[in-house]
Amino acid sequence: MRQNELAPPRGAKHKGKIIGRGLGSGHGRTAGKGTKGQKARSGYKVRSGFEGGQNPLIKRLPEKRGFTNIFRVEYATINVERLNLFEAESEVTPQRLVEERLVKSLRKPIKILGDGELRKPLMVKANRFTQTARRKIEAAGGKAEEISGESNA
Repeated sequence: MRQNELAPPRGAKHKGKIIGRGLGSGHGRTAGKGTKGQKARSGYKVRSGFEGGQNPLIKRLPEKRGFTNIFRVEYATINVERLNLFEAESEVTPQRLVEERLVKSLRKPIKILGDGELRKPLMVKANRFTQTARRKIEAAGGKAEEISGESNA
């Protein structure tokens, strides 16, 4: 078999519909476009979401617009000041935070925020620290240690 002998199988190719060639053709006059209106005119194109001039759904629901980051990590957050309830020189771990009811559960990773003052030296272990929180823990004579993994469960 040669390249010039290749052909599609019988019945695979159809002749295009001839439209707009007089009333007798069956597709004359309106050429299958119905009667009048925007869609019957030449050059008709419409962008996605167009609703015929009506305010489109995407504009009526502004909260639906924009971007959602599917990789976003939600943290359980605690301010530095809340850590004052632990004894000085003690180790603060995610498990201890749950026991003291500073965090509901270990499903979310824990992030320590820098609001307030820390008055005791503590060894704090969490998934993330803000720069301010880290500075305040170390200024109080403690240590801020990041633990690996996004979840504690």
